[in-house]
Amino acid sequence: MKPLSLALSLAAALSLAGCATPPGPVEVTRFVAPDRVALLGQGEIFIETAPGSQADGLALAPYKAAVAEELRRLGYAESERTGAGQVAQVAVQHYVIGAGGRRSPVSVGVGGSTGSYGSGVGVGIGINLGGGEKDRLGTELAVTIRDKASGESLWEGRADFQPPENSPLARGQANAQTVASALFREFPGNNGETIEVEVTE
Repeated sequence: MKPLSLALSLAAALSLAGCATPPGPVEVTRFVAPDRVALLGQGEIFIETAPGSQADGLALAPYKAAVAEELRRLGYAESERTGAGQVAQVAVQHYVIGAGGRRSPVSVGVGGSTGSYGSGVGVGIGINLGGGEKDRLGTELAVTIRDKASGESLWEGRADFQPPENSPLARGQANAQTVASALFREFPGNNGETIEVEVTE
């Protein structure tokens, strides 16, 4: 099946100054349990850092906030863990792609595995702090939605975005909003399908 190209734009206008290279699409892969689709997009949900993640709380904060915003838009009500029927587990990986498309193998403690039944999302590599040519700054956002009572995975998704380092979408809140918006576009998506969400600055 050919990847789908969908338009994605941020609410806030972002300048193209200093970024001659297009930011590229966000590649999104999602897995959904077919018999659990009716449970998604409703009820109370708690958003947490994925188990095993070594991410710093400050580094994850804009991504968890962006995920929360998307989940509210879809019909969820964010709540404390005790009152939630579902839990959204969030992990983030940052990495550098240098000349020739080579990814940095060095992790800086942002990430963690979240997948369990189809994708193994969240497994990746981190940003290289050792110097060298760095052409693109990659972000991988992985989210798993689980039934709180049973721990069963209802939905998993991964969004991978590789804008140029000098793109205004490469870091911070703009980066978080971009990958989260792409990840939850046309939620829940089709099981095992990978789509490409086009990004405009």
